[in-house]
Amino acid sequence: MKNNFLFVAAENDGIPRCKAGGMGDVVRDVPRQIASRGDRVSIITPAYSRLHTSGAEKVSDIDFIFRGVPHRGEIYEVTGKQEITGIKHYVLHHPDIKAGDIAHIYFNDPDQPFYTDANVFSLFCTAVAAAVREGVFGKLNIIHLHDWHTSMLLFLRKFNPGFKVLKDIRMVYSIHNLAIQGIRPFENNYSSVKAFFPEIEFDHEQLYDRRYPDCINLMAVGIRLADAVHTVSPSYKEDIQKPSNPPHFIGGEGLEEDLKKANKEKRLFGILNGANYSNINTVESGILFRQCVRRLFRWLQEEKKDYKAHYLAHTGEKITRWQEHNPDFICTSVARLTEQKFFFFKEDPGLLPGLMKKLTEVNGVYILLGTGAPEYEEIFREASYHHKNFIFINAQSESIIDMLYQESNLYLMPSQFEPCGISQMLAMRNGQPCLVHHTGGLIDTVDNMKTGFSFDGKNVKEKTANFVKIFSEAVDLYFKDRKAWDEICANARAKRFTWEKSVETYYAELYQLAVKAKEKV
Repeated sequence: MKNNFLFVAAENDGIPRCKAGGMGDVVRDVPRQIASRGDRVSIITPAYSRLHTSGAEKVSDIDFIFRGVPHRGEIYEVTGKQEITGIKHYVLHHPDIKAGDIAHIYFNDPDQPFYTDANVFSLFCTAVAAAVREGVFGKLNIIHLHDWHTSMLLFLRKFNPGFKVLKDIRMVYSIHNLAIQGIRPFENNYSSVKAFFPEIEFDHEQLYDRRYPDCINLMAVGIRLADAVHTVSPSYKEDIQKPSNPPHFIGGEGLEEDLKKANKEKRLFGILNGANYSNINTVESGILFRQCVRRLFRWLQEEKKDYKAHYLAHTGEKITRWQEHNPDFICTSVARLTEQKFFFFKEDPGLLPGLMKKLTEVNGVYILLGTGAPEYEEIFREASYHHKNFIFINAQSESIIDMLYQESNLYLMPSQFEPCGISQMLAMRNGQPCLVHHTGGLIDTVDNMKTGFSFDGKNVKEKTANFVKIFSEAVDLYFKDRKAWDEICANARAKRFTWEKSVETYYAELYQLAVKAKEKV
């Protein structure tokens, strides 16, 4: 008999236009491995008022109570990027679930963090619970929840008698980024627990944030109430059981005691994410700068890019100069511009000039591609005007990203903290060494002087100094000992972080289905 899974998440890159970050990759790839074992998977996300409008088939109306009044949602089956036997993709449409301003998924509410997202995902979880109760996805063995957006399903299982069907299903919870926790008031706010569920009696002690006792912490709810809790790398599991000491160390972010308790109860598991090593998208080599210029001209024609027109023109002129006289060394980064990814550059204004000075000595360039927080975009746009060998592409382009992974010599990933990371795996897959901060999943994937380079330190000042030092040593190695460099490249290319291996561990530890799964193989 096949096992039947339901994945509940805010993102799913198994369908078009439903990804903001690494969570989308996981929700795309893990079901594919489950299906390859002969089991069935349904994946559901919100429709965000757009994902159900083209080529989707309505499968069910769902009636449920939210804010104390009846609501009706609509579930649509949508076509996946790949048609795979055993996988079905669903989206939930409701008029109160709209597209956000971050990747058309999440909302940015600086005055009241998580205000709109909590409204959206609490309603979404209630509708999904009702759909499970109505048997829309069949009889389920496992419900796999992803980040705080889905933990209200655990709240409903625990405290709402109307969803007792959930008690018979094993529910596992993946932490993709502990720093984003979904904290909202218990009451006296439109975006609060009492506003969402006025009819439900709940135990404050199992839900509250220890720093803000009048608030629910939805990340903590997932950790406290799930049957199994999963972090996306073994080292991140260890990091988050220690208290944070910002900015020098980012650990449990106030939830370390909950995580230690889960670990003591043998509910906490650190399993490294995987990467795809088949059907890799290859691009024409040797045309990186030409492709950048083409994309810049396209962006200049977009109305929404008008405010950046001067900067884009400046970038284009810089790139054409490098196209005429090719650099001898290229290092790159591709990432959302956030504090997690680029804190060290903001904290130490001398860091980027230090890297550029070394690159100037060897006719090298640093290409950074990304969008994100306005303050980080401003830092890098301003730096681009001052450094001829710093190219900041303040936009997104899959074709350029593929080229950067394929054509560059060194990939920089100095994350302040990193639950797992996928970029380093993609760079290594192409034989490109990475220089990373020795933290979280980067510890588990990059071995210093074997498959790449890493830096660390006791505090931020020491870390940034070591970053520049290790960077300089890596560049020197490329020019002075090519045999050693090529060996590191070969080791990086040979390294394999497969989803097949990771999901085998999921079955044994998270799902507790190892024996049945082996019988099917």
